[in-house]
Formats: sequence, structure tokens, C-alpha cells
Amino acid sequence: MANVRFRRPVAPVFVSFAEVYSVDGVEGRNIELQCPITVPLSQVYMVLWFKDNAGIPLYSVDVRDKISRQPAHWSAPEVFGSRAKFNIDKSPASLLIKNLKRHDQGVYRCRIDFRTIQTQTYRYNLSVIVLPEQPVVLDRWGRHINGTKLGPKEEGDDVVITCRVSGGRPQPEVRWLINGVIVDDQYEQNSGDVIENRLLWPTIQRSDLNSIFTCQTMNTRLVEAKETSYVLDMHLKPLTVKVINAPASLVADKRYEASCQSTGSRPNAIITWYKGKRQMRRTKDELLDHNTTVSVLSFVPTTEDDGKTLTCRAENPNVNGLFLETDWKMNVVYPPMVTIQLGPTLVVDDIKEGDDVYFECHVRANPDWKKLQWFHNDILLQYNGTARIIQSGQSLVLQKVTKQSAGNYACSAINAEGETVSDQQFLRVKHVPVCAVDRLSASNGAAANVVGSSEGGRGTGILIGASRNENVEILCHIFADPPARSFHWRFNNSAEILQIEPHRYTSQGNVSVLNYTPVTDQDYGTLTCWAVNEVGPQSQPCAFQLVLADLPAPVTNCTLLANRTQQLAEIQCAPGYDGGLPQMFVLELISKRTGTRRFNFSNKNEPFFVLDRLEKLSALMTLENNSLSCVVFALNQRGRSGPVPIPDFEIGRIQSYRAADERTEPVEWLPIAVGILLTVIILALSISTKTYLGQCWAGTGCCCLVRRHSKRIETADSGGKSELQTKNMLLADEYECGGAHCLKLKNVQMLRRHSSRKKNTSKDSNDDEPEPDVIPAQFNLVSSSPLITSPLHKGTTPGRLKAHQDTRFDDPLLACTEGPPYQSSTGASASLNSYHVVPSDTHPASAQHTSASSEALEYRSEGSIVGILPSPKPLAGSELDINVIKDRLLTTRVPESCV
Repeated sequence: MANVRFRRPVAPVFVSFAEVYSVDGVEGRNIELQCPITVPLSQVYMVLWFKDNAGIPLYSVDVRDKISRQPAHWSAPEVFGSRAKFNIDKSPASLLIKNLKRHDQGVYRCRIDFRTIQTQTYRYNLSVIVLPEQPVVLDRWGRHINGTKLGPKEEGDDVVITCRVSGGRPQPEVRWLINGVIVDDQYEQNSGDVIENRLLWPTIQRSDLNSIFTCQTMNTRLVEAKETSYVLDMHLKPLTVKVINAPASLVADKRYEASCQSTGSRPNAIITWYKGKRQMRRTKDELLDHNTTVSVLSFVPTTEDDGKTLTCRAENPNVNGLFLETDWKMNVVYPPMVTIQLGPTLVVDDIKEGDDVYFECHVRANPDWKKLQWFHNDILLQYNGTARIIQSGQSLVLQKVTKQSAGNYACSAINAEGETVSDQQFLRVKHVPVCAVDRLSASNGAAANVVGSSEGGRGTGILIGASRNENVEILCHIFADPPARSFHWRFNNSAEILQIEPHRYTSQGNVSVLNYTPVTDQDYGTLTCWAVNEVGPQSQPCAFQLVLADLPAPVTNCTLLANRTQQLAEIQCAPGYDGGLPQMFVLELISKRTGTRRFNFSNKNEPFFVLDRLEKLSALMTLENNSLSCVVFALNQRGRSGPVPIPDFEIGRIQSYRAADERTEPVEWLPIAVGILLTVIILALSISTKTYLGQCWAGTGCCCLVRRHSKRIETADSGGKSELQTKNMLLADEYECGGAHCLKLKNVQMLRRHSSRKKNTSKDSNDDEPEPDVIPAQFNLVSSSPLITSPLHKGTTPGRLKAHQDTRFDDPLLACTEGPPYQSSTGASASLNSYHVVPSDTHPASAQHTSASSEALEYRSEGSIVGILPSPKPLAGSELDINVIKDRLLTTRVPESCV
């Protein structure tokens, strides 16, 4: 029997007054009240059900006519109606009451009437149980909690909730269960039929997460208890935070990534990075699982970050003030950072000669620096106690500084990451004036030659050559810091010492210019000047030795030493009067065919020259169908002497032109005959020309200067005598152009040019052709533009000038004229160490020039630059040219013996 609780077992009794049984039923559910029939149904007459003491049945079953029909059931509509049905066929038989109502409660009596036996009665006290309503859970403020989640709460919070139950008969029980365990069954009636149970669960922990809080109510065991459950939700702070895979050291200005991992947070932690108090923004977060978070920071450390701390902070934003963080100290390695500073106790603009100065080098490096160096004007300074240069730790001490100590100072530091040089610190050292410039500008452009020290007048000073009544501008240039305030000049000769009036010289800055004109011999002597600045007067004046000067005399007794070989030649001359000024000596090699200057050599000490590797130069000149003669002259600041030729000295030879295909062509006698006739005429003209040239040479001589850079000859003995003679060697390995404008060409271009001339003998017929099968020596072929013609020497007579202009000479030595002294770019005389090539355009023979003759060869001698100069271009005219006639004769295959 469903939903029925009997308080004692039910058994049929055959008494007139039946025992009452208690039966519980639940409202709205079904209940069966038993009325057992213990005899066959045929013996039953009628079954009747009564409530309380009513005499009218509320349900009846009539089985009196069961044989002919089914038992008749009747239910009082005002009581049960269709809700009740007696199941007579069931054992035991029972009355089923559906949807039990509250008013169905009462005492029910079942009476069974039999045909032949005594009536049986059963009595039941039916109690209808009214279930309570579903429990309702309220928070501590009496608000209804919706959903199934309790919270979220934080660790340490108290859970205060109330379970409220309404209705129920009998009065229900209300209790709290956590995870199925009863934790509170104390309840109280609030008002009416409302019952409440208030739960206080203090200081919840992380372990309480997801705990199930259940409010349960019940007033009968016939049905399950009613309950309402909630899951505890919590916000949890992170449990761990750490930096993973952190590098041991970081290189400055290189990008790195660092990872920070946090676990235990609910929900997942938010990770932030801080460098000091500044938050780092370049991060990327990754959620590994429900409570593990990884944040990757991308950053570029700088040198300023060394030793600083990166902080990784993990926090749950829902948990106020609760976070975890870890620190990572960065070790940033970098090259040294170096700064230099003048000693703080020094006044930068008040350092004078004789003061002590010190610098401090400040270095910041990781790892520590291992080596410290000091530089003065980019030159490494070494510890030198004698020179009063002291290095101590990170300081540089300069004791008793001089004017040479001024300049830029720097320090450098080296560690494992590299070397760094500091910015330069300029050191200014104030000092009295000292002589600085060793040159002057004269009115005629003569160059000043230094024969003594320019400082302090410890020698004869600057030697200046001047003629009488010649105005000379003498520049006194000094170094001074601060600049000079005034200058003073003084003249001294053997007879007197004179102070020069200020109006005779001008001063501007550190330069004073004196205009001086010697008139008599007494005006030659020593001029001195000195300056004064705020530090003091100049200790030693600048001296200028003014002497009466003239051109040097030609060299004499020039001889070719007997030990000449095919490869080597030595030429020795005797020097002449130097004209009162230091002189140097120049040897020139001149083309005998064109008169141009091909090579030059110089010796600053004596007229002695050594020519080496002559066999290669001779082969080269033979290839050009040319030969070289030699002249020597002296040179000083006033000009040059006349040239002196070296007799019986020649390099190369003039050879006949041979066509490449002359072996294959038949001999033509008519051109040979014409050639013989022309040869006789040419020989006659040549003899007369040479005779005239010999007379002209006896009257005067000339030469052309080739610009070069001479090798400086060192002197070591106290008397100033030369210990080493100049070695002017011919070096066949390399060449340079002796002119101002040269273009380098290849040997192949020269060979092609020669071969092109063989194909067309009518064009450029006056060019010299080499043998086609001869391979030239390894010389660089150089093309040179024509050079400026120098004017005639002032010593040349008009008659001689006219002879130069009207007569064609075959000797190139007589074809050049002497030029004036060479002017420097500043207007002063040029140094004796360089000479310009000055080919003469008045030489008639030099007018014979072809397209091939515009090329020049050059080579470098030991200590000087030697140039092969171009031949002048031909002059337009109808006069006969000896070389042209020779070349044309060669093209007609005239034998050399005829020429």
C-alpha cells in the first residue's frame, strides 16, 4: 500500500468492535485502506465504507448478484467521488484513495456483510500529512539568493545564510548540511507556520572552495526531504609567482624576453611587470590552465638598467590588496662608459707654462675595466717620469706643462665587452710668444732658406738674399697664447744696433711684416723681431740674416767617372760660387731629337750623381728612336746658373726605321736613288747647322728645369758636413710624370700607335718607329699636356735671342732658355726642393712634334720624381726639318750607312 504508514499491523478480527489502526497519508498522494476478505467472494453480500460515526456509507460494493453481473461500486460524490475505488479482486482487498486531501483526514470503518456468517469490521484513523514548501535561502541581509552559487567569497570571510521553510503538518524539521554532512539542525519558528534555521560558517578557507551548502526540510519519512543547495564560490589570491628562464647576464641594447609564471589564483591572476616604479607595457599573457598564468616580457636593457630590479607581480583584481610579487636583479654587461674631466681645482683658462695639470678619467663598466689608457692628440701617452707624465689609477698628472702640452686629451678603458674612448678634453696652455714661421715674401718672389733654428735665435736665423735697392717683405710669424699684443723689430750689423721705428712694419694678430730695402753694404745684417703678450715677452727673438745675393756660378770640371758600366754611371762636378745663398745641384737628361727634358736628378749637398739601371732606360729610349744627353747646373733662391753639358755621355741611340714587311717586298731602286740624293743635301745642311750651334754654345748656355721632389739628405756631424752622398738611381720599376698634367696609358697603346704609323707613313711621318718585334721594357707610358714656355734668361743678348728665333738647331741643349725664379703659391719664392719643367717654345727643333710625341715616359729615382717630358708640337711653316727628312728617308728604306 503506497504512501501509508501503519502504526501497528493490520489483521482481520472477527469481533463486533474492531480495533482502530493509525494510518498516515501524504496530501496529494495516494493511500490504500485495507479491508481483507477472508472467505470466498460468493459468501460476501456487501462491503460498506463509513467515515467517523456517519450512518450513511461513503463507498459501497454490492456483490449480491455477482453471478449474473459484476459487483456494483458506488462512491459518494461529495466525499471521494471518482478519487476512490475498492479493489475487491486484490489480496487483501483495499480502498484506494487518490489525491489525498487535507479534509480526507478522519476515522474510516470498513464493514463486510456475509450471507451466512457474522459481519466483519475494520477501523482506520487516517492522518493526512501536509508537506512544507520548498526551502528558501537568504543572505545575511535577508535577500533571497538566486541561482545555485554561493558567493563568491574571499578567504577568511564568514558565511552567514538563513534557510526559511513555510507550511507543513506536522511541523517540519529544518537543517543545514555541508557536503552531505549535517552541520546545523537547530531551527526555530519565526511566525505562523514559518520555520527558519540560520547558519554561521566562519573564516572560510581555500579548502572550502566548491563546498555544497544544503538547506533541508522534512516532516515525514514517507517522502524524501525537500532541500535547496548552493555551491560556494571563492576568489583566491595567487599561491606562487616566479621568473622562469631568466638569463644570467644581459648585453646592453639587445632585446630579451623574460617569463613570469603564477599559479593558484581564482580566477587567473593578472601579471604586471615593473622596473622600479615604472610599469613595463610590452607583455604577452598566456593561460596554461584554470589557475596557471604565464606572462612574457620583451625588453631592451640599457646601461642604466645594470643593477636595477625587474618586479613580476601577480594579483587577483577581485581580492583587494592581496598580491604576490618576485624580484629579478638585472646584470647588464656593456663596454665602458668613459668621461674625462680636467681637475676640478684647476681654472681652465688660467693654465700657464710651468703649472701642474691633472685629468681624471671616470669609468663606468660591467664587467669592471681592466686597462686604462691616455691619449694626447690621438697619440698614446706612456708613463714617463723624466718627461713629467705620471699615470696613477684613473688620473693623469702633467707636471711643469709646456706649450707642447696643449691639445686634446682623451682616455680609454677596456673590459671584456670592448674598448671605449672618451670625448676629447682640450687643454689650453698659455705661453709667451715663440717663432713659428720660417718663410718670408720678397718683392721679387725669392724663397727664404732656413739655415738655422727659427726659435730663440739659436742659429743664424732665416737667410734672406736681396739685391741693393730691392724691397723685401719680411714676415715675423709667432705662436702665442693669448695672441701677441705688440711687436718690436731691431737691426744689427757689425757696426751698430738700431731699433726700427713702428711705422716701418705692420702687425696683425701673430704676424708682423717689415718692409726693408738695403741700399748700402751697411744695410746688410741681422733683423730680429719679438712679440709680447699678456703672459710675457718673447724669450728669444726671431732672427733673419739679410745677405747680398746673386745667381750661383756654373759647376766646373764635370767628368764621367771611369767606372761607368752598361748599368751604372757616376758624374762628378766641382761646385762654383753659391751667390751668397745655399745652393743645390740638378742634373737633367734631355732628348737629343726633340730637345725636351725627360729626367732630372738633384743633390742638395754636392754636384755628384749616380745613375743606375741604365740598360733598361737605354732600351726604352732606343725603342722610341731617341737618345738622351746630360747637363748639370746649380740653383739657389735667386735663380739658376748656366747649364754645363757632360761630354761623351749618351743614353740610348737613334736607329733607322724598319717596316715590318720589308723582307717580303721587292727592292725599289728609284726611291733609294732619291734617298741618296736627299741624304747628301741633309748632310750638308747638318754640318753647317752644327757649326753654327757650336759657335752659339760657346757664347751662352741654357737649360730647362724639371720640377721634382728631392730626397732630403741627412747630416750628422757637428760641422754640418754631409756624411751621405745623394744616390740618384734610375729605377726602371716605376715611373711618374714630371709635368703638372699627365695621363697614364698602357704599353699596348704605345705599341698600337707604332703599328698604326707603319700602316700609314704619310701621316705623322716624322715620328720615330721602333722595331716591330722588339718588346719594350716595363715602363708606364704617360701622356702629358704641353707645358708653358718660359721667357728667355735675362742674360741672353738680343743677338742670341734672334739666333734662337731664326735658326733651327739640332742640338737640344741650345734650344732652351733660362726662366725666372719660381714663384710659390703664396707669392714667396718656391723651395729649392722642387723645380718646374719649362720647355722652350723658341727652340726650332722642338717644333717637330707628332701625335706620338705628345706622350711622355716617367720613372721615379731614389729620392726624387723624374719625368719624361713631351716634345713640343710642330710649327706651321715651309722650312725644312732635319728629323722629318730623316724619318721620311727611313720610310723609303735607305740603308743606315747612307744616312
